Parts: sequence; structure tokens; C-alpha cells
Amino acid sequence: MVAGKDVCLRRLAKGVRGREVRFNRFLGNAKVTTERVIESWSEGTAAAAEGRHVLAIQDTSEINFATTAERRRGLGEIGKGNGRGVLLHPMLAVDADNGICLGLVSGHVWTRQGRCTVSHDLRDLSDKESQRWIATALAAKPLLAKAAMMTALGDRESDIFALYANAAERRFHVIARSMHDRKLADGTGLYAASEALAVVDQRAIVLPARAQRAERIAQLELRFGAVNLARPQNKFLRHLPKSLPLNYVDVREPDARAGTEPLRWRLLTTHPVTTVEEAWRIVEWYKRRWLIEQFFRVLKTQGFRLEDSQVATAERLLKLVVIAAKAAVITIQLLQARDGRAHQPIRLAFDASAVATLTALNRNLEAQSKRLRNPHPPDSLAWATWVISRLGGWDGYPSSKPPGPITMKNGLEYFHAVAAGWSLRDVCMP
Repeated sequence: MVAGKDVCLRRLAKGVRGREVRFNRFLGNAKVTTERVIESWSEGTAAAAEGRHVLAIQDTSEINFATTAERRRGLGEIGKGNGRGVLLHPMLAVDADNGICLGLVSGHVWTRQGRCTVSHDLRDLSDKESQRWIATALAAKPLLAKAAMMTALGDRESDIFALYANAAERRFHVIARSMHDRKLADGTGLYAASEALAVVDQRAIVLPARAQRAERIAQLELRFGAVNLARPQNKFLRHLPKSLPLNYVDVREPDARAGTEPLRWRLLTTHPVTTVEEAWRIVEWYKRRWLIEQFFRVLKTQGFRLEDSQVATAERLLKLVVIAAKAAVITIQLLQARDGRAHQPIRLAFDASAVATLTALNRNLEAQSKRLRNPHPPDSLAWATWVISRLGGWDGYPSSKPPGPITMKNGLEYFHAVAAGWSLRDVCMP
């Protein structure tokens, strides 16, 4: 998938019918489960996270597969009920200091089985889809045990009182964008209290490009302060504290250009925020959430085109989604490793056999020009990316434009073809 930037089994099989059959048998094997594949996501991530402050970024994406009334494929409703598909909720481990993607940690994938007729307020948290935000964060804690610190980070859907309540440990924190005008312990409202805060600083920040929005610079006003959230009046939450002390960071764009939606982030966090610099640091960490949006784009429209898959059943589609998620994060890691700043180990994306092939290819590439040498340590992902980029047509000169996704794709296709031949080097033909 990484090499072909595709999930279509027929195209991945390169026209070999037997290979396509094997791919389908793998997805249909009862011993291959989504739970086990998700468990394997974190292989390599835990080691990469050791000693770092890790932003554990999570979000949910709907993957809309084309269906007809006669061919639902066992898929449940998504969106407002006008589509059928799968929901994917992954967690990415990202270095808080430099934004480097360390890998996938944990997550969930599911398709809805009918509609729930019980009101949202009358259900326990364990019976709600929002439980995934807490379950994923708790599952990540032992996997990232060797990290210096873990911060679960999410958008407005992660504004859950029970999630904040679970962040009571010294090395486990939460940053979430506020969705609700919550009641505070003194009876006032969160948003009213935020309006009473004074502007303490102004700063321009770069907002990365998103779908239907180009990269732009936003001039923001900063406010921050301590708040004490009251526990929601819900019988299923009575086991939680009556109130929770949190810190609140508010950034807003007072003078956005005409036709541009002004930015407004209301951020709740368990991190200490006592100075202007600590408040801006929370904003910078929240900006890192953009990486999971890039991950979903690689997985869908701008990469693997996952939604075009014609796999016949929901059970197999769920497995295909979690396998493709791993391929998408490897693609992001390779793109980030281009300049060598990441210091990621090569084992994140390549096994021992692949490394042996890369070593042979690297020697050949370096021998072709006395002036061009791979500048990265041979145990780093950057070293492998240099080789892959050269195979894809990049000239290797530091003054040249860095290799992009197409160059990387071409290099990976070439590499995997060579690797297949290299694996046969000791086969004795009678």
C-alpha cells in the first residue's frame, strides 16, 4: 500500500490473480482481527516515544463507501444517515517539541449496527460513541509509559468532563477545544467568565493549509486563566468529582480579512498555565492537531483513495481500513524524514530484510557519483528516505527542491520491485 499509494487489491496484485486471491483470503481469515491489527499499530511507536513529551492526538473520520440499496455490504449509516461506511478513530503520537510523527498508538474502527433509539442523556458513557475518546487515551497510557509526558489532544468532540477527570496523573495531561458553555463551580458560565478575561498578549501565528483553505497568517489576541468546571448533572457521572480545576486559554482573531472565518479557539487543559509563554505553548501544541487531518487526507482523497475500495463485506473493509491506516502513517513519516530533523529509527518503516536491500542500493547510488553521499546515519529513517527519493528521480543535491509525495511513491515502487528480486538472490534454480 505504501509503495503503490493505493488500497485496491486488484491493482496492488499487479495483475497476478493468485496474489489478489491471497490478499482476499488474508482479509477473510477469522484469525485476522481488527483488534489485533490495531494492537500492532504501536510496534515501534513506544520505542520512538521514549523520553519525549508526546502529544497523543486523536480524532474521528467517516469513510464513506459507495453502496446501493441492493449492495449495502453490511455497512451502517454515517453522517446524517445519507451515506454508508466505516468510522475510524485513531491516535497519533507526535513529538510536542518538533511535530515529528512517531507513529500510531491506539484507536477504534467500527460500523454502526442500526440506529440508537435511547436518548443521549439517558445512556451511560460506556453506551455512547463518545466513550472512544476516553478508551483510546487510557489504552495509550501503558503503551507510552516510557515517554517523559503524554498529552491527550483533541478537537471539540473531546470536550468530555470524564476525560478531564481521568487526567489526574503527574505525567498524563489533556488539551481539548471547548464545545460546550460549561457551568462553573461558582454557578457562572465558562464563556461569560472568558469574556471577563483581559487581553494579555498578541502574536501572529501561521495556520497550515487545509481543505478549501490556503495557508495564512493570523494575528491573535491571547487571554488565559484558571477555571473550576462543575460536574454535569447526569446520574451516570456521580462517581466523578463535583468539580475539576482546569486552565483555560482563549485565542481569537479580532480583525480577520473579509471573506475569512475568524479563528477562535477556547482551549481547556490540565497543564499549568501561569505565564504568557505557557499559554502560547498550549496554542502551539494544539496547532499540531493539523497532522491528524493530513493523515486522513493521505488515507482518503489525496493518497490511498480508501473510499474507492470495492471489497465486498463490512468485515473485510474494517480490516482493510486499519491496515491502510498503518500505511498512511508510514507515508507521513517518510515525507517528514526528508531533511533528517526527525531522528526517527529506520525500523519504524523497514524490517531487517528491507534494510539489507536499502544498504545495497545506497552503495550503488553513492558509487555513481563521488560528490553525492547519503548524509544521514544508516540506522535512521532519513537515511532510508534519501535512498528512496534517489530511486524516485530526485538528484540528491541539498540545493534542489526536497522530494515530494510523487517522487517518494515512484521510489517506493522501484524499491519494492528490487526488494522482491533481492529476496530471491540465494534461491538455487535446478
